[in-house]
Amino acid sequence: MSEKLLLCIDDDRDFLRVLQVTFEASGYDVLTARDGPTALALFSDLPVDLVVLDYTMPKMNGAEVARSLRQRKPTIPILMLSAHIERPADVSGLIDDYAVKAEESASLVSRIERLLADSSEACA
Repeated sequence: MSEKLLLCIDDDRDFLRVLQVTFEASGYDVLTARDGPTALALFSDLPVDLVVLDYTMPKMNGAEVARSLRQRKPTIPILMLSAHIERPADVSGLIDDYAVKAEESASLVSRIERLLADSSEACA
């Protein structure tokens, strides 16, 4: 299996590092961005397979980033990972899955595997 490229977007540098280490240990290549504009530039320029996206960030919130991601590459899965217990209403129809930051690493990796598998089946 070729390594998949994940783009993790979160303004919390420490949490972003935890995501990077977790996903790299699971065999993924990981890009990180601490704000929407930086993430969108990476997303446009590189062959990202899946996005892990925070909701509350400076410059652009997660809904704004998700909307822009969908406009650029509508089939790339987006997992929103947020401190909000409830899924924000303004991300409806923009993301593929939602998890809270307190979720265990193994569960997040399983969600990513499922989203990537679903994405592969949809492209087949």
